[in-house]
Amino acid sequence: MKDMSKDNYINLDDAAEYLGIKPVTLRNWIKKQNSNIPAHKVGKLWKFKRSELDEWVNSGKSAID
Repeated sequence: MKDMSKDNYINLDDAAEYLGIKPVTLRNWIKKQNSNIPAHKVGKLWKFKRSELDEWVNSGKSAID
């Protein structure tokens, strides 16, 4: 059975903590034009799904050139 807690949206601070980085680093990654981080803008806020972050990290797309 799929863990439903991974499908809930988390805010930028929680996503940064989940990834083990600082929120300012995550904001900078989002601002990059070629950024492929799975972020969703809801109003003025950025939201993330843990499951999408896991897929992004596991795919290797998070590797910095």
